[in-house]
Amino acid sequence: MDDALLAYGTGRADALAGCRDAAQARDPRTGADYRMGFLDARIEIFRMFAGVREILDES
Repeated sequence: MDDALLAYGTGRADALAGCRDAAQARDPRTGADYRMGFLDARIEIFRMFAGVREILDES
């Protein structure tokens, strides 16, 4: 479980930094957790930008 949480957190951090670790994403033990963390953070970033666009459109 600790490895899965660490991989998820690493994926989120990498996504927020804008860089993906392909080797980590392919790891058979933790790759799925890494990819999920990466994807969750990218969705969060997308929503943030969508919110900013919405605010700018209202001005």
